[in-house]
Amino acid sequence: MDILLIGGLWLNGSVWGRVASALEPLGHRPMPLTLPGQGDGSASATLDDQLATVLAAVDAAPGKPMVVGHSAACTLAWLAADRRPERLAKVALIGGFPTADGQPYADFFEVRDDVMPFPGWGAFEGPDADDLDDGARRAWEAAAIPVPAGVAKGVVRLADERRFGVPVVVVCPEFTPAQAQEWINAGDVPELARAEHVDFADIDSGHWPMVTQPAELARILAAAANAA
Repeated sequence: MDILLIGGLWLNGSVWGRVASALEPLGHRPMPLTLPGQGDGSASATLDDQLATVLAAVDAAPGKPMVVGHSAACTLAWLAADRRPERLAKVALIGGFPTADGQPYADFFEVRDDVMPFPGWGAFEGPDADDLDDGARRAWEAAAIPVPAGVAKGVVRLADERRFGVPVVVVCPEFTPAQAQEWINAGDVPELARAEHVDFADIDSGHWPMVTQPAELARILAAAANAA
């Protein structure tokens, strides 16, 4: 199966390198995506531009792909389910949940000079980053790409209720499946509360398992794809 890999804020497609290498021997075709404004040199990219890149990859897949979103990009993966519900085999959400209709995509941190730079590790103290040593943190910061304001502040628009029929797997790194289910049951994740098929997979990592647990993440994604 084609597996489209979408990194979260500040990341380009190269972050999936070791996951992709581990997925191929498991019988799948990984396709890491570099998004407009996050690796192509464009500081004026918008959320619509990023979604267009994802949809182009979905449309180019020979069969039904699984779309994987990490962190904020969980919303991009879910937007793909909204725009192409009949074309997707499954959506995998790593370390995040879809933003609701009408809400900003990722207006989480300060925007300066029309971009949202990486805010530093203070914003991720605790389980998010405990598994990243100093070297990994320095490498991560050096590669971080400021996110265009047009992406971070873009408004999410969801319209096709067929998205709720697309199977979902929530990969839980810095939180547990039980916590994720609790948040969904409490109404904190309204999109997944209405989804018809939601599974959970636990992974012992911080917020960036593609960096610290790439082989295990690949195994989880392959299992999810095989079950689609």
